[in-house]
Amino acid sequence: MSADLSRTLNALGLLAVSAVLAFAFADQLIAGELPCPLCILQRVGFVVAGIGLALNLRFGARPSHYGVLILGAAATAAVSMRQVLLHIVPGTGSYGASVLEMHFYTWAFVTASAMVVGAAVMLLFDRQFTEGSAPRPITPLTGLAAIAFAVAAVLALANGVSTALECGAGLCPDNPTGYLLLPGGAGGD
Repeated sequence: MSADLSRTLNALGLLAVSAVLAFAFADQLIAGELPCPLCILQRVGFVVAGIGLALNLRFGARPSHYGVLILGAAATAAVSMRQVLLHIVPGTGSYGASVLEMHFYTWAFVTASAMVVGAAVMLLFDRQFTEGSAPRPITPLTGLAAIAFAVAAVLALANGVSTALECGAGLCPDNPTGYLLLPGGAGGD
């Protein structure tokens, strides 16, 4: 795999991570479903995975950058599986709406698991790391890479601000009902 193809795949991957974050954020803003603490942790894991992809775009593909992606995706998978297991027991109910018969936390597990596998597959292609094996200068972001980078950065910032508004400086409520730091906001619980 060439370095250019690797860069394109990393940009598409970052856009896919951004799409996941955008979908969850849109559900929060449009449907009014505030994320629970486990949902917030899943979003953080997706942001970390996105940082691994963004590092590949900015500094060139490196195994360590894929390592960041895998760690973020593995953390997301662990947190989402915890949430699945909390709601799998009959009578415990669920949290939030479902999409195509699965809840967001189940989709988060499936997506994060696919990201781990995808990163592992990318690591199999050594040529992306050795092309022009001399140290490369920082890669300027252009085209698809620049768009992916910008979208991911805006979504990460927006999710961070939203979490701060929802939780304030303390612990996030288990079942949030409003934004703690906004006028008329309820802390939930």
